[in-house]
Amino acid sequence: MSAPLFLVEALPDGDVLRLDGPEGHHAATVQRLRVGERLRLCDGRGGTASAVVTAAGPGSLDVHIEERGYAAAPDPRLVVVQGLAKGDRGELAVQAMTEVGVDAIVPWSASRSVVEWHGARGERSRQRWIDTAREAAKQARRAWLPPVADVESTRQVCERSAGAALCAVLHEEATMPLATVELPSTGEVVLIIGPEGGITPDELSAFEKAGATPVRLGANVLRTSTAGVAALSVLSVRLGRW
Repeated sequence: MSAPLFLVEALPDGDVLRLDGPEGHHAATVQRLRVGERLRLCDGRGGTASAVVTAAGPGSLDVHIEERGYAAAPDPRLVVVQGLAKGDRGELAVQAMTEVGVDAIVPWSASRSVVEWHGARGERSRQRWIDTAREAAKQARRAWLPPVADVESTRQVCERSAGAALCAVLHEEATMPLATVELPSTGEVVLIIGPEGGITPDELSAFEKAGATPVRLGANVLRTSTAGVAALSVLSVRLGRW
């Protein structure tokens, strides 16, 4: 089994680090790491380190860094615009997409989104997505933590799409398979996933005018919580990530 990964704000210049706070509590109290056991540290921005526990206390560990590394940011960059979904479906989508390798997540307030993110409630909802992505990145031992943007309107998504190297809209009536779309060698690949009720004709038209290409995964219609991870899986194979 690979060593557990813990996120830190920054890796130290020296070889000694005290892991405390929530991560230290999880390492020392929940996972019960002890002296001599190994772990990995990551700053969420490509910096990594292998370390060994030298002292264990209540809620914190002292570790000695043995080896450092750096993982370059993936290119092309995979960005998923995820329609807001009711219940925990949005968080399920964020969890799965993070585990398979999404590079950034953009919440989208679509016409058919049942829920809306406004004010304090919206901030709490976004924070749940951020927390979910963080824990999923740790589970997957990822060197890069995917950011979760502020919620965007359809107009803002169109602006994002226009600046991308490729923008693909998953739509059940599309005829072009995602597996055959020509992929760029660099830049941003944007995938747009609708909410439970799907993407409206007006939204689809706006995306197409912004340069997006409607695509489909296959004959089956997937839930909003599974469409993104399926599409990312296709792209991960085609881009040589897997």
